[in-house]
Amino acid sequence: MQQPNQHINQLLQRCEIGEQSAQLEIYKRYYRAMYNTALRILKNSFEAEDMMQESFLIAFTKLSTFKGEVTFGAWLKRIVINKCLTQLKKNKRFEEVKLEVAQQSPIEDEEVDYSSIKSEEVMNSINSLKDNYRIAITLHLIEGYDYEEVAEIMNITYQNSRTTISRAKNKLREILSTQKV
Repeated sequence: MQQPNQHINQLLQRCEIGEQSAQLEIYKRYYRAMYNTALRILKNSFEAEDMMQESFLIAFTKLSTFKGEVTFGAWLKRIVINKCLTQLKKNKRFEEVKLEVAQQSPIEDEEVDYSSIKSEEVMNSINSLKDNYRIAITLHLIEGYDYEEVAEIMNITYQNSRTTISRAKNKLREILSTQKV
């Protein structure tokens, strides 16, 4: 397992001195995952492609700031997410829901069998959520960020992060359960 990390580190060193073949190799390794992350946030393939490209440019120009505290892929993904959220704000498609304004919907204790639902249906249902729910649940469930990290990325409080993710999960359950009825 040490070998891939050493190889990435060697590639990154070559990237820092501007070696284009190393940059191309890094791009080939990460572009698909970064594009998918951008697409899940932006829901527009052209915008996702643009943000992914810009994120790689930022990463290559700011490579000296990469400290190696996390993997390069995690560092790059954070750049992609931040670029996408900035783009959403620029387009006024992302609005923070204030904790005191949001209404709590009652939670029903009915049992629903989700085992027959296909992943494509789940992704379509996630994409149908309003932007702040979709982004929060994507960051939490798909990208694997915890509540604190989601709060930091979305620039909201920890409590608002937990509440937003909880409400997004409830809304997702509601959508999925109505599809199966």
